[in-house]
Amino acid sequence: MMKINLIEYFEDTVKKCPQKQAVIDRERSVTFLQLRTNALVLASTIDCFKKPVAVFLNKSIESVCADLAIIYSGNFYMNLDVKYPAERLKNIVDLICPGAIITNNQYLKNITDVLPADIQVINLDEVDFTKVVNQTEILANLGSLIDTDPLCIINTSGSTGTPKGVVLNHKSFFDFTEWALDTFSFTDDEVIGSLSPLVFDIYSFELCMLMAKSSTIVVIPEHLSAFPASILKLLEEHKATFLFWVPTIMVNIANMDLLSAIHLPALKTVWFAGEVFPTKQFNYWHKMLPQTLFANLYGPIEITLDCTYFIVNREIKDDEPIPIGFPCRNTDILILDEGNERITGFGAEGELCVRGTSLAMGYYNNPEKTAAAFVQNPLNSSYPEIIYRTGDIVTINERGEIVFKGRKDTLIKHMGYRTELGEIEHIIINKLKLVKNGCVVYNFAKKEITLFYESSEEISPAEFRKRIGQELPKYMLPTVYHRLDELQRNTNGKIDRLFYNKQVNG
Repeated sequence: MMKINLIEYFEDTVKKCPQKQAVIDRERSVTFLQLRTNALVLASTIDCFKKPVAVFLNKSIESVCADLAIIYSGNFYMNLDVKYPAERLKNIVDLICPGAIITNNQYLKNITDVLPADIQVINLDEVDFTKVVNQTEILANLGSLIDTDPLCIINTSGSTGTPKGVVLNHKSFFDFTEWALDTFSFTDDEVIGSLSPLVFDIYSFELCMLMAKSSTIVVIPEHLSAFPASILKLLEEHKATFLFWVPTIMVNIANMDLLSAIHLPALKTVWFAGEVFPTKQFNYWHKMLPQTLFANLYGPIEITLDCTYFIVNREIKDDEPIPIGFPCRNTDILILDEGNERITGFGAEGELCVRGTSLAMGYYNNPEKTAAAFVQNPLNSSYPEIIYRTGDIVTINERGEIVFKGRKDTLIKHMGYRTELGEIEHIIINKLKLVKNGCVVYNFAKKEITLFYESSEEISPAEFRKRIGQELPKYMLPTVYHRLDELQRNTNGKIDRLFYNKQVNG
């Protein structure tokens, strides 16, 4: 029978393997049956229905339980980052107006001041998880939850400083999960090395894997981000079979040559997404883990997980970008030029636009921004058909693979030339390997290309210009250089481009 909400996945899994470990969190673990029991108790305490419910917890057994409880209660979850400053939390809560919030004694004090007076606060430390609840009633309520109802809200940076709440539904997660299970032949015994923050869509997919395929989530404690060797030891200890990571930490592991000392023979599948993985460091992983299948996934937060993928099944030179590949099943990719005409041929560039089930429902409580990003397909004037304009510029290579070129908003006109700031970064980091990481931004007032770079030692502007000048025309050379020990990153582990843009443009 066709499934209409993700809890139906979970109910089947619990029947199949009740005593299997569902989540391993440091020294603690929980079975699928215990996780279900606790989630049902928690669901019975939530008073609202078909509303967003916020979770303000660290990544743990408790946060997984809270998200499942919210789905059981017929609501949709919105995970908040416990490290967010109070002002950002207030902006999100004011915009979304959640019906309830789940937290505990440890974090309640950090959010009390920003909560509206009428919100239901559920403190996990005050919930009696031994009480018996009416499961039949809770499951009967789920009957009115259909696949186009929201599953979660994921907040993304807004240019105005107030995050946008992207609404994703059950159907789009089914669509992506079923595609992933078919394409990558995941088994019922996957062990996920879970590194992404709760606020990231990667975590929501890991939750789908737990529900649909009885995957065990191994929570990688956040403080270990600074200790990549400890992360690898944890993966080795728990025999992790699947990783879905943003490349940053993988670049660090490659630069430190950690896979020589710590072996991961159980690792079958590695996905990476969210930013460009420098090919040299990727090739290190590919060489060190010959038994592992690697895939580059691409998709903005407004697409449920990702819309294109590239299984790396051939050699890619260090100075070549890794393609983002081909559309996922049931997804159509339109590459549109500036006149909204479709581009199909080799070498032409255009904006990547997406249509299909994977599209988000829009931005919560924000009809203007929704209408600007989710628009009528310009190739079809006969009936309503929404596409999402990503703002990403791509091209098609000679093999027919889609290759990411950069952001539409990092395409600038400088000295009369159309210049892609991402291309300058690619030359400096991937091709010339002058620095570990870099971020190129444009100072519009002073008409200056500015490079912020990560390096243990200062490199003189003259040396930079001499080396880059061998690869790029003079008009593309940065004029201002700032050395940093470490570049600022946002919660998703990506370099915080907005932060550096503000540094130069105020």
